[in-house]
Amino acid sequence: MPLENEKPQIGCLKVSSKSSAASVAGAIAGMIKDGSCVEIQSVGAGAVNQAVKAIAISRGFLSPVGIEIVCVPSFANIVIDGEYRTAIRFSVEPRS
Repeated sequence: MPLENEKPQIGCLKVSSKSSAASVAGAIAGMIKDGSCVEIQSVGAGAVNQAVKAIAISRGFLSPVGIEIVCVPSFANIVIDGEYRTAIRFSVEPRS
């Protein structure tokens, strides 16, 4: 776990509608166990669906070891192939 004065590292995962929710959940759980905060970015309804399922599954992976997580959603404007798109970002971190 990071020290009080030290900011935790943030890992960014990009989730698509074809992403495996279980695989993303494993990545989230691993990063949280390593003391990192996780940002998940998704564009489109299918991608957001997979991201939310992954967060729910990762809770199941982490709660038996005593780690509870919180998720804060937000919007982000990004550029894909020269076009501006709105992404949904989920910040996932351990509950303190």
